[in-house]
Amino acid sequence: MRIALESVGGTCVFSSEWDIHAQKTYERNFGEVPRGDIKKIRTREIPRFEILAAGFPCQPFSSFGKRAGFKHKTQGTLFFDILRIIEAKTPDAFILENVKGLINHDRGRTMATILGALYLAGYKVEYTMLNSAHFGVPQNRERVYIVGFRRRKFGANIDFQWPVGSTKVVGIGKFIEKNVTGYSITEHLQRVYIFKRKDGRPEIVTRKTRLPVKTLVASYHKIQRLNGTFVKDGPTGLRLLTPSECKAIMGFDDGFELCGSRMQIYRQMGNSVAVPVVTRIAEEMIATFNSHFKKRRKRGRR
Repeated sequence: MRIALESVGGTCVFSSEWDIHAQKTYERNFGEVPRGDIKKIRTREIPRFEILAAGFPCQPFSSFGKRAGFKHKTQGTLFFDILRIIEAKTPDAFILENVKGLINHDRGRTMATILGALYLAGYKVEYTMLNSAHFGVPQNRERVYIVGFRRRKFGANIDFQWPVGSTKVVGIGKFIEKNVTGYSITEHLQRVYIFKRKDGRPEIVTRKTRLPVKTLVASYHKIQRLNGTFVKDGPTGLRLLTPSECKAIMGFDDGFELCGSRMQIYRQMGNSVAVPVVTRIAEEMIATFNSHFKKRRKRGRR
């Protein structure tokens, strides 16, 4: 999200990330260490800012998990820390991201709680679901995005438009590296697990693949045959995606550096956002800002 907002002229004044390996990656690329667990940070320690950008944990709302929602003791209530900061700092706007399962979680009551709380905090709130494959990323990744603008500043009728993606998708093939070693899946594991059934799973890609891959998940390192994507390549004929391929899948430049073990790198990429999608949303948010201030200047001249 930082990359996306900086690309439209933003300057980051505060960041929070509790995972040590993600902190190291953040420091390597941005030259600063983010603060730790947001639950332990008091709002007075956070400087003033105009836009809040956050992703709260996917697990409590994901269709892959137990869908414990706000009852999840360690992760499900993180949204309320976001709300705590919004209420204390009253930023002009915010952008939040989560898994698509959030929309229907608990028969829609979880989403209604979130939207209602943000409205009561003083914001005009809108949400939608966007697929990164429609924004030049070689991955089918459907995510819910929530934006809000402070009503006291922008009024109730805010002219925000969600970005419209393209129906033309980008295939993973051109990003696949050649003759990779070190990421192979053993022949034994292929025989007893990966190809134990002839059901068309898992997804196998090559340099000729012209379609996006499945959603990259944080647990990719566990080699899941049902929702995993693997490459036909390497000494055993089948391998995991490389870090460079994962970066392409998430819309990161290849120069972005990742720190930690292979497992930690997959977790970081799977937990991240598709950069081009957030960039397009950020562009529309800035357009809304500019339109609002232009109207205010006109009213002032009158």
